[in-house]
Order: sequence, then structure tokens, then C-alpha cells
Amino acid sequence: MQQEWLAERFEDERRQLFGVAYRMLGSTTEAEDAVQESWVRLSRSDTDAIDNIGAWLTTVVARVSLNMLRSRKTRGEVSLDAGPFGAALPDPVVVLDDGATQDPAERAMLADSVSMALLVVLDQLSPDERLAFVLHDLFAVPFDEIATMLDRSSDSTRQLASRARRRVRGGTPQREVAAQREFVDAFFAAAQDGDLDRLIGALHPEVVLRADLGQGITTYRGAAKVAGNAVMYAHADRVTHPALVNGAAGVAVTFHGKLFSVMAFTVVDGRITEIEAYAAPTQVAKLAETLGLESAHS
Repeated sequence: MQQEWLAERFEDERRQLFGVAYRMLGSTTEAEDAVQESWVRLSRSDTDAIDNIGAWLTTVVARVSLNMLRSRKTRGEVSLDAGPFGAALPDPVVVLDDGATQDPAERAMLADSVSMALLVVLDQLSPDERLAFVLHDLFAVPFDEIATMLDRSSDSTRQLASRARRRVRGGTPQREVAAQREFVDAFFAAAQDGDLDRLIGALHPEVVLRADLGQGITTYRGAAKVAGNAVMYAHADRVTHPALVNGAAGVAVTFHGKLFSVMAFTVVDGRITEIEAYAAPTQVAKLAETLGLESAHS
């Protein structure tokens, strides 16, 4: 009975635990590993000595994520692409956008806290800065508790979060999904029509497309290059379905009814400035399972 009760309590906290780990690590696979490790530690602990299981689990998953992040930095993992994403795009959080999937509050939370732009900026922070910002600003964990995890003073931890906050505010454009959707739809309409002039007009002159096909990131720069790529891949049998990708307007692309890729867009001042295309077979297979679809790569 005790173990069943403990498992139920853990499941109650799973969503928040995954949220902490994902924002720390930028990878759903690593985040799931960190969450599972927190369960292993809980199941082996004396729960009678734990006053607040939710807070205890949050602390554990944060410590596990911090250690994973420090290990990643120590190994000197470097990017195959000179951009901020490294050798693979961060795993996206994707929800098909049928207009009824989430209420406005949930949409706002997702857009603010899991946006692709935020993940990019977080990846540029030190592990300690990232932990301080994620736990305090996104999950309201007191600085005293964070300071204990980092073996720092509360004042030092506040400074870490403040420094991270300044970088985040400077690097994450404001997003409004409904407004973005209009420009994303126009982009795909122009691509289907093979209209290069309309496509180029929808893109910022210095737009960047990053495509992850499973063998590192291929980067295309400039409106003409990205527009040409879009026309080349346009096909009547490839259908785009509106989706929220990391809280922003994106699409799930199906081919003969099977998930082929997922695309995320950044729109600034009416122009598309960045596109991330997720087409790595293993990643698409995982996303297809999450969305209840078959994978075109299976």
C-alpha cells in the first residue's frame, strides 16, 4: 500500500518534474532519464522523513539535471554546426493545434516557458545560472533552497539568476501564436504555389533554416536559399497540420498520412527569421508516438 501511495504521489508531480528537467537539459530523452532517476531515489528513501514530497522531488530532479548538464559541459561536447543548437536540435514539445487542445492560460505558460528561443538562450548559460533561473523564475523555488543545491550563498545565487534573467530577456522575442500562424500559413501557401517572390517576401533577408535529418544539423542562410529549399520540398502529398512547437506556431508535416517532419518558426516584425525542421528518423518516430500518428520513417 505504501508503495502504491508513493507511486501515485510521484505521478502527481511528474509533469512539473519533467518541466524542470526539460528546461534544464533541452532534451526530452535526458529529461525523462532525470525524472526516472528521481523516482528511483524516492523509492529507496525513508519517506517518513520527507515533509513535502513535491518539493523534495523537485530538488532531486534539479540536482540530477545539474549534474548531467555539468557532465555535458565537462566532456566538452561541441557543435557540428556553429550555431547555438549543437549537433542536434533540442527535442521539441509538440501539440497539434486544433484550437481546443489547451486553454489560454496553458497556451501562455507553454509559449513563455518552453519557447525555442528560450531553450537557445538557456543553453548559452552556465549550468549554475541555468539552474538558478529555471528554478526561481519558472518554478518559484526560493533562493535559499537553490543556494544549498549550488553550495553558494543566497546573495550569490540571486546574482546568478539576475544575470541569467538579463540574458533571457535580451534573447527571447515576444511571441503571439495567432499572429505567427498567419505568416506561417502564408509561407506554406507560397511554397505550394511555387511562388519564389512571395516566399522571399515572407522571409527576413537573413533568415536561418536549421534542418536536423539525424546526421547533424544542415544550415541554410538567406531568404533566397531558404525559399528555394521550401519550393523543392513542397509536394501535394505532404500535408501541413497546425501545431504548437515549443509554444510557438509550427506545423506537423505528414506524407501519405504518416508524420514526416515537424517545423518550428520564429516570426519577428512580420517576417520569418528562423525555422527549425525536425526530420531525424528517431526523433520523428518519438514525436509520432506522442501525437498518436505513424512515422513515415518506420
